[in-house]
Amino acid sequence: MSETQLRLFAEFPPITTAEWEAAIQRDLKGADYAKKLLWRTDEGITVKPYYRSEDCKGLDHLDTAPGEFPYTRGTKASAGWRIREEILETDPVAANAAARAALTKGAEEVSFILTPNSDLPTLVKGLEGVPVHFRATGEGVAILKGLADFLRNKPLAGSLDCPLESDIQAAASAARQILRSAPDFRPLAVRCYEFAERGATTVQELGFGLARAVDMVAALTSAGWTAAEAGRALFFSFATGSNYFFELAKLRAARPCWAQIMTAFGVEDPAAQKMVAHCRTARWNKTIYDPYVNLLRATTEAMSAALGGADSITVGAFDEVFRAPGDFSRRLARNTQIILKKEAYMDRVADPAGGSYYVEVLTGSIAREAWRLFQEVETRGGFQNAREWALAEVDKARAAKEAAIATRRRSIVGVNQYPNLHERMLGEIQIEPPPGAPKRGAEVFEAIRLRTERHAASGGKTPKFLLAEMGDLKMRKARSSFVANFLGCAGFEVVTQFFDDVEAAAKGARECTADAVVLCSSDEEYPSLAAPLIQRLGGVPVIVAGYPKDAVNQLQADGVADFIHIRSNAAETLSAWQKRLGVKG
Repeated sequence: MSETQLRLFAEFPPITTAEWEAAIQRDLKGADYAKKLLWRTDEGITVKPYYRSEDCKGLDHLDTAPGEFPYTRGTKASAGWRIREEILETDPVAANAAARAALTKGAEEVSFILTPNSDLPTLVKGLEGVPVHFRATGEGVAILKGLADFLRNKPLAGSLDCPLESDIQAAASAARQILRSAPDFRPLAVRCYEFAERGATTVQELGFGLARAVDMVAALTSAGWTAAEAGRALFFSFATGSNYFFELAKLRAARPCWAQIMTAFGVEDPAAQKMVAHCRTARWNKTIYDPYVNLLRATTEAMSAALGGADSITVGAFDEVFRAPGDFSRRLARNTQIILKKEAYMDRVADPAGGSYYVEVLTGSIAREAWRLFQEVETRGGFQNAREWALAEVDKARAAKEAAIATRRRSIVGVNQYPNLHERMLGEIQIEPPPGAPKRGAEVFEAIRLRTERHAASGGKTPKFLLAEMGDLKMRKARSSFVANFLGCAGFEVVTQFFDDVEAAAKGARECTADAVVLCSSDEEYPSLAAPLIQRLGGVPVIVAGYPKDAVNQLQADGVADFIHIRSNAAETLSAWQKRLGVKG
């Protein structure tokens, strides 16, 4: 290090953690440190406001390089991932043409829908040298056998994503044949994403995914395989959600967990120890309303997967939850990854998040909690025996997320926060989710808003709310803005107007034919405003913006119909007002 650099560092003397903490306490001015600055996540992990090198003590992977055991920093020394595109066409000729077109436009591998009757030669025609993947639901063993017969004469690199874990022993012979004919093909999927799309936390997706994988290895070894053969046959498929750093750290945590499992099976072969991971942008958090926001969500999700070291990534089209994606939306999805590679250069550096104190601690925390969950499953006899318990735990996590969405403690932009008041999506919906499909987080609000749209489409009136601003300038503006956002989530018509007195407000309500009036003022002014306004409106319900707890009983006695405030359950409140105002649909 040069003398100049040494002099520069001397200008920044070391600061101890105690000094940082003292400065924080001064700035808090007596506020509770834990409530203000500590984040308790859905995973049960407490995130601190800052991290230092001392927080990384005990993390044994810090001195390893990308490509070195236990592979926390990646399974290879080089950087990069493959852009995978899903081909949705079921006609084999059309599917093949779509795949070849995607490859000319930037995709690096493709994934086809596979059935027992698929015309495999037509599907893969002209795709020599391209990794080819298949997705299937149901009839897993039959599909695997058919694929094994095909690959006997035409070996491919790729994978099969098919629900097989309950039939692994029945499928073992066909899977082994695939490995012999096509050693670069992974025939057995560990479908971690199923937990995530059901509403799981990142820890649950990883912990239960590992348990599912161990069950599969155990079944294969019972069928005569070696554990190393089983490890080489599996690949892991994850959903990547919007919790940016957690999703990134999830992949970094997954690899050493899998390497440790393979080591416990006595496997020394790096090809079996190295997790092969595919990531797809999650469906759970995608929306029908304000669908272009899905592009932003998918971008950050693809970044998490890329920086976390995914081997391949699929970005779902922004409109896939309500219609079959067309050329435009598929192009945007494909270009999301191309930009990350060609313009953001995210494929130039291996494990770029490595060394970040926060990411390293988070990686260790997720690995530790996922391993604890995995061990809990093992004490219950493995995943197949603990399946119902595991799914119940996931459902608890989903219920907690749904409650946070309903009360708007968890934001879904364009749906339960900041809706586009003029947007109409009823006519854009071309597909419905299949029976039994996991629900998306936004569906409760989408159902409310679509009910309003259907009511209007059948000749009914869209409820109109007059936000009557009165009194204190600061409070009336803040509260009318909050309520407009709140009511807009149901697709209600909202009119905002300032009035000097209750007489003018009542006149304004009659002139705009309001179905309800929301009084927007300060807590101190409500008692003097609400009663006379209610008397002059002659039956039009009055709602108070806020919850003036010292005056609630009086306001209710005066006839106030409801209170809309930050602790309101928005989903319940909006549904109740739809019912009260006769919205059917």
